[in-house]
Amino acid sequence: MGYPRSFLGLLLAGFTLVALPLVGALAYSAWNTERLAEQSRNAVFNASQAARASRSLVNRIGSIERLAQQMAIVEDSALAADYARVHQSFKQVADELSLLPLDGEQQLALKKTVEQERSLYDLLTEPPRRRVDARRVVRLTSELAENAYEVLAISYLVADREVVRLRANAETVLRRLILLVIFSTAIVLTIALALTRYIARPIAELDASIRQLGGADFTRPIRVRGPEDLQTLGERLDWLRRRLAELEAEKNRFLRHLSHELKTPLTALREGAELLNDQVGGPLAPPQRQVVAIMRDNSVKLQRLIEDLLDYQRALHAAASLLPGQVALDALVREAVRSHELAMQAKGQTLALELEKLEIEADREKLRSILDNLLGNAVKFAPTGGSITVTARSVDNDAVVDVLDSGPGVPVEEREAIFDSFFRGRAKASARIEGSGLGLAIAREFAEAHGGRIHVLGDTNGGHFRVTLPRKSRQALAVAA
Repeated sequence: MGYPRSFLGLLLAGFTLVALPLVGALAYSAWNTERLAEQSRNAVFNASQAARASRSLVNRIGSIERLAQQMAIVEDSALAADYARVHQSFKQVADELSLLPLDGEQQLALKKTVEQERSLYDLLTEPPRRRVDARRVVRLTSELAENAYEVLAISYLVADREVVRLRANAETVLRRLILLVIFSTAIVLTIALALTRYIARPIAELDASIRQLGGADFTRPIRVRGPEDLQTLGERLDWLRRRLAELEAEKNRFLRHLSHELKTPLTALREGAELLNDQVGGPLAPPQRQVVAIMRDNSVKLQRLIEDLLDYQRALHAAASLLPGQVALDALVREAVRSHELAMQAKGQTLALELEKLEIEADREKLRSILDNLLGNAVKFAPTGGSITVTARSVDNDAVVDVLDSGPGVPVEEREAIFDSFFRGRAKASARIEGSGLGLAIAREFAEAHGGRIHVLGDTNGGHFRVTLPRKSRQALAVAA
């Protein structure tokens, strides 16, 4: 199934498809309502016509009864003319009444009344005019009068039947409308669900493409299906992917060249300083040895800074591409501590571990790097014979790791800046070689990449760093959402 030219057209087409069943149901409901109203008008009209015609017929029968009895006694042409006029009017009213929707019994009652009136009329007007039996006239007029009540009942029967028919029609329409509402609702929900998947597909592809770029995956081409404007957006994202891949390649090439170009002369400089320090070229005077020592120490610092800079660039790249898995946090802390035991023993530092058995979903290598940086920082700033405490525990849905040391701590004004790249505070490390100011910056990048945070607490006399990480990785939560 193809897409419209634009996303707006797709939305309008989807709205039209969803609205069609509702519009059809509304039109059908309006048509049934109009039919029911028309039937109501017809029912009222038929009932009123039946009532009027029935009363008129009864009135005509009364006049016929009176004139017939007079004509049976007196022979008068004026009476005969009046009787003929009333008889003709009676026929017209009876014809009107017979056109109404009467059932079989009502038709028979009306037909019987008409025949009786016709018999009485023929008896009184049939030529040659002869003397009429008055008792027969009285009997016929009495029967005609009795039938008048049956004729009068026609109006009530017609009204009752129209009401019953109207109620039955209304109930039928109501049932149809209920079924129509259920059926149209089911159709609309089905269409809406199908359209949601249909419309959401290009949006999901855009989201996946953006996540791909955010994860520093520049190898897979980006292709978005859908309306032309979204396809164009996908093409621009693919252009951005290619451009980022080029920039990434250029950056890596630059770092490789920089590493090679800096390390080669720096190695020669260090070797020369070592040779001079070892007095291979001859004995040195004390001032000369002091200059050589300065050269040697600063060449070591320079090499360390270059290596940290390269490591930091690699860490920034790695922070954007986590590989989460189940990690036993307590075991990982013990593993990280073992790599610092020699440094702690050399300074006579004591270590205390308070670890809960805890598993989290994280990138093991990057989490190990966070712990290594914090432990290395604690060993470096804790004094000789000082203490270091590491705790790990679960708090709600987070894992919390605290690293405390008995060193000078972090001043309040530096607790945020200490995580900036290349920042080194006023507190001096007890180690001979100072750090580059990148370890905590890398730790913060990795912590935030996991959806957590790292910060300094001021509730102790020494240093206190706390890392808070979600026990379920941010990528898994995003996929589940």
